[in-house]
Amino acid sequence: MRTRKKVRSPVPPIDVSKLNTYPLSRRHSKVRLSDFAAPWRRGRSFKAFLDTLPDILGVKTLRAVAQAIVKARRHNRPVIIGLGAHVTKVGLNPILVDLMERDIVTAVAMNGAVIIHDFELAMMGHTSEEVDAEIDSGRFGMAEETGRMLNQAIVSGAKDGRGIGEAVGAYINLRKKQFPHHRTSLLAIGERLGIPVTVHVAVGTDIIHMHPAADGAAIGAGSLLDFRRLAAVVAGMEGGVYLNLGSAVILPEVFLKTVTLGRNLGFSLINLTTVNMDFLSHYRPLTNVVKRPTQKGGRGYSLTGHHEIMVPLLAAAILEQWGGG
Repeated sequence: MRTRKKVRSPVPPIDVSKLNTYPLSRRHSKVRLSDFAAPWRRGRSFKAFLDTLPDILGVKTLRAVAQAIVKARRHNRPVIIGLGAHVTKVGLNPILVDLMERDIVTAVAMNGAVIIHDFELAMMGHTSEEVDAEIDSGRFGMAEETGRMLNQAIVSGAKDGRGIGEAVGAYINLRKKQFPHHRTSLLAIGERLGIPVTVHVAVGTDIIHMHPAADGAAIGAGSLLDFRRLAAVVAGMEGGVYLNLGSAVILPEVFLKTVTLGRNLGFSLINLTTVNMDFLSHYRPLTNVVKRPTQKGGRGYSLTGHHEIMVPLLAAAILEQWGGG
């Protein structure tokens, strides 16, 4: 025998006649006309362009980061850049060199790939091979001068007690005729000006590790020395700024370790400004650069966008605020 399904009466709509409202004038609003953009007028200054941008979201962050960097340098606090190779490969070395020469960037940390592109640009004026075209033939990463000369610089530097950054910078500066574009080299300008440029290597990740001249002991010794030198810089960055430009793994991990090392040794690292700039949001930069180091104080920022646009824009905003300071 079949049971008949019980027919349910429809649910009546909620009665909204007694809803409590309040005047719009009493409500907090996140967006105001005073924050809006203004149309551009041809022929005006770059500062005027910056002033036309809406004071909302990414622009507010851009302005805050520029202000933090200017404030740090005016109080003689460090501004450190952690660098991935993509930044060099999209043509931004001249921007960073200019900030180093102006004493705005006071230290640079880079992964092992950066020294390859920095070296090749200084020597040949070009870099970045076609991996897809070379990987099948076994030619990828086999440029003779890159492997031989960089390893020579690293081995020689290790014998002299130099980190990889200083060693490669000195190698370029001692052979300027072989490196006609040395003025674009972050490594060379760092060694010439006495600005710490440190290199943080993961063995096996860089093409020069395939070369027969690669010396694991020298690479390890140079990279460890550079880590400890960067840790010394970070230990003194109370009130300073750290920017992670395009490193998704290596530099965020290295920076976090330098922060905890400094705190373990008793250095005050509370008032920090940290910034991650990349064209994609990655876990480690957001966690190890923006969030964790600033839990005790300070401020972490994230700016997402193409480096070839965002880095020059930030540099120009810094210089406009810096003025004749």
